[in-house]
Amino acid sequence: MSVPHGVLVVDDHALVRTGVVNIISHETDLRVIAEASNGAEAVDAFTRLRPDVTLLDLRMPVMEGVEAVRQIRALDPDAKVIVLTT
Repeated sequence: MSVPHGVLVVDDHALVRTGVVNIISHETDLRVIAEASNGAEAVDAFTRLRPDVTLLDLRMPVMEGVEAVRQIRALDPDAKVIVLTT
């Protein structure tokens, strides 16, 4: 059995984060390793945990998603980031 891929879920709406985390929890090959509610928290969590994949909203307080992606990719140019936004 393979090790599940670590996922960082980032959205400023707790209900959306909870829904995404719930969906991921049903996948055997994925595991949520952290949640964040803004871009600054996302960069901090990425720095500490180095998730395999980051699911990220673009519109957030404190630091927008685009800037968070820039900073994450500066830390790791190969970082896998999936943008989920409305």
